[in-house]
Amino acid sequence: AGIDIGPRIQVAAVPPELSDEPVQTFQSFTGDIERMADWLVSLGIKTVAMESTGVYWIPVYEILEDHGLVVVLANARDCKAVPGRKSDVNDAQWIQRLHACGLLRASFHPARDIAALRAYMRIRDRHLEYAAAHLQHMQKALTLMNLQLHHVLSDISGVTGLKIILAIVSGERDPDVLASMRDVRCHESIQTIRAALVGNYQPEHVLALSQAMTLFDVYQARIADCDKQIENSLQLLNADRPEPQALLPAPRTKTKQANAPKFDARSMLYQLTGTNLTLIHGIGPSIALSLVAECGTDLSKWPTEKHFTSWLCLSPGCKISGGKVLSSHTRKSSSRLA
Repeated sequence: AGIDIGPRIQVAAVPPELSDEPVQTFQSFTGDIERMADWLVSLGIKTVAMESTGVYWIPVYEILEDHGLVVVLANARDCKAVPGRKSDVNDAQWIQRLHACGLLRASFHPARDIAALRAYMRIRDRHLEYAAAHLQHMQKALTLMNLQLHHVLSDISGVTGLKIILAIVSGERDPDVLASMRDVRCHESIQTIRAALVGNYQPEHVLALSQAMTLFDVYQARIADCDKQIENSLQLLNADRPEPQALLPAPRTKTKQANAPKFDARSMLYQLTGTNLTLIHGIGPSIALSLVAECGTDLSKWPTEKHFTSWLCLSPGCKISGGKVLSSHTRKSSSRLA
């Protein structure tokens, strides 16, 4: 079968010999998608092809999978019809015809458990972006008050920076008191930090600093919630996997990334993959976790590493006509894994 996905309706097409009405239209409500799946199963349909249209395909994909159908998520580039009449019915029939002839390749879609882990990681990345924006708002408010805190501290979101900002928001203005909150690991002296904390406190700038810090703390709490869900997902993935016989070697570097997960992702990934991905130069626990979340642990979908890099749009293009290379530019890609 072939399905044309839309925000309001789904048009499903089956071979004409299977039904008196080979093309039927269903609403995008969950009950209608369930009814469409039951109709396809009743006709003996085994595989269904559809285009990756926005995010509208995701619930249809999952519901059809739950009904035991093999869903082929095709690239829209492969489904492009011959120019001419275009309608949802024609698109569904064209997709069904291409699929019946075996001309549609299934796009990579991870298993349900890996897809859940990927969703948690993407939500976490989005929260990190929002938190970084509010951190910039905090720095701007400090600059407007002529508090040169970012010049004497390497990171205002560190222990010293957040403690001083919290005191300023709470009403403290004495530079000596603020400078005394310096952490012992801070490189700058108390005198330098005190000089940087003599500012022009205006109520509107203090309000901007207070609101930015509140929002920053909110997103930090949401990131912690995501970390718990990611840890639970890894525990479920490791439930059926044996403990590795070889001990996990010590990490190459002792420095910790500021936005790294708060749990021991390195040992859990070692049990999940059976290898230490952090041995690869430039890959730490956070990046290794992102790699597993995006493509899973089963890479058999790609015959060789060349197919894998081509799927990521990292290999040169191949556009040749008449023996002449017309273009070798790499294709644009929005892949997070790339």
